Amino acid sequence: MPNNPQTPSNKKDPSKPLPTASPSASILLISPTNSILLLRRVQESSSFASAHVFPGGHIDPSDGSLPPQGDVRLHEDGMAYRMGAIRECFEESGILLARNLEHPASLLRLDEAERDAGRKAVHNKDVDFHTWVREKGGVPDIESLYPFTRWLTPANIPKRFSTQMYLYFLPLAHPGLPRMLHIPTSDGGVEHTEAQFLPAAEWLALARAEKIILFPPQFFLLRLVADILDVNASGEEGALSGETLQLQRNKLLEFVKTGDPPWGEKCISPSPLRKEGKRLLMGLDEPGPELEATSRKGESDRVIWVQFKGKEGTSGMEVGWRRDVVEEGLSDEERREYLETRRKERERRCSEDGLERAMRGGKEHL
Repeated sequence: MPNNPQTPSNKKDPSKPLPTASPSASILLISPTNSILLLRRVQESSSFASAHVFPGGHIDPSDGSLPPQGDVRLHEDGMAYRMGAIRECFEESGILLARNLEHPASLLRLDEAERDAGRKAVHNKDVDFHTWVREKGGVPDIESLYPFTRWLTPANIPKRFSTQMYLYFLPLAHPGLPRMLHIPTSDGGVEHTEAQFLPAAEWLALARAEKIILFPPQFFLLRLVADILDVNASGEEGALSGETLQLQRNKLLEFVKTGDPPWGEKCISPSPLRKEGKRLLMGLDEPGPELEATSRKGESDRVIWVQFKGKEGTSGMEVGWRRDVVEEGLSDEERREYLETRRKERERRCSEDGLERAMRGGKEHL
């Protein structure tokens, strides 16, 4: 796999340079009751205005070093992405994902005043986040982040991101855990106006009813976890037991390991397949122009429908199986061509994967 910096092509319009994908990270933060945190961005935001998003944002130089633009390793999980994800989560929601140095099995507990002062100081760059956490007796809990896809903005969008997504599970509730530790708050309207935990299924229902704005990455990932983190799993009203909540978490972590490639390694750059009325059917199998010369892959089994409505956001989003929808409307000849193309692509990728494994095996025996 080539690592040398190079300028990727802009297949959408070869006459124009490919807009740079800014490194960023976000967290699907899972509450003690297995709900998901979303923040509502301010209306004046230059990206995802008024949308509900996972906590996260740009990687800052203080988070750590990254490979240069053009190096494919820039789009891989690493220390800087993890540090940036935890820092942004703290700045945006007030929830500090840091371990207590004296009691590593526990999260660091600070009172509300300390946390608010820290959020402002870190956001204003008065202090380095890692330094501030250390001074408070903690260390950012980067080891508890589980990679859960990377998303590369399509080439035709001027403002692009290379976003590493993570899962993080807050501790299940127990009598000795202060509840205020996990109550999210907005950042006072700097970037967000609301912060709230809700079950994934409820966020999806709000989006379908057009009461909130979600964009494809958020809708898609919420759809994946909704059936696993099911608030009605017991079939009875009331809170789920700690045992059931933990079983759901275990199931989600097992799901992340499945797929080809596993969900922790997928890199997704949505690409249009066809227009259906006002909605666009988008494939998720392409990894993005920066990675087109590598063996990186996206999600080949699922697709997503979405209607983009300019400043009004999106509507009509749904996730479906690619096998059920891609062949619809094709002639017999087009269907044969499509299936043959897919067969050749699978063979090519299997060949590349086999060569990569053989090379790794050879190195191990040198």
